[in-house]
Amino acid sequence: MCLKTMINVALPKGRLGEKVYDMFEKSGYECPSIKEVNRKLIFENEEAGVRYFWVKPSDVAIYVERGAADIGVAGKDILLEYAPDVYELLDMNLGKCRMAVAAKKDFRDNTENTLRVATKFPNIAKDYYSKKGRDIDIIKLNGSIEIAPILNLSDVIVDIVETGKTLLENDLEPKETIVPISARLIANKSSFKFKMEQIENIKNSLKAQVKTDD
Repeated sequence: MCLKTMINVALPKGRLGEKVYDMFEKSGYECPSIKEVNRKLIFENEEAGVRYFWVKPSDVAIYVERGAADIGVAGKDILLEYAPDVYELLDMNLGKCRMAVAAKKDFRDNTENTLRVATKFPNIAKDYYSKKGRDIDIIKLNGSIEIAPILNLSDVIVDIVETGKTLLENDLEPKETIVPISARLIANKSSFKFKMEQIENIKNSLKAQVKTDD
């Protein structure tokens, strides 16, 4: 009996990963044990030829790039920030938001001064402002970015904006959109070469379910 080639899939933990798994399940790549209440991180269905594992969203691209996963789903923000050497196969149109510049409502940029930018995404911020020819000072933070302009640590922030409610509650507002963000199906380059048929089948099955904007 010839066993199916297993496809290893890195799913981001949380609501996004659950939505993504539902799409895989509808495509015929179900693994019922993944919905059981337990602390397991790896789930497989040999018959369907698929093995899933939950990882931190920001780590998905690392698992895929290094070959521990053949495919995975990662936010465009992660792909832009870390530029992993992977193939981007499909915009899943899930987890939609945007990368934006935000500041105090009365902020006016004085281009004679170096702009202080607080962010979790230094590479995205550097790339954006270098294209504008703007001199900046990057302040790398890991959380509570919105506080930085309030405490005069920075002039602006570069961060993910969904509804803008958090900004509003802290007397900030979006000033410029850098890039729209959504979840992307990515593949390891070597895996794509050797498991192309299976990966293409998965991609096409998922693509058929992707809801596009009117």
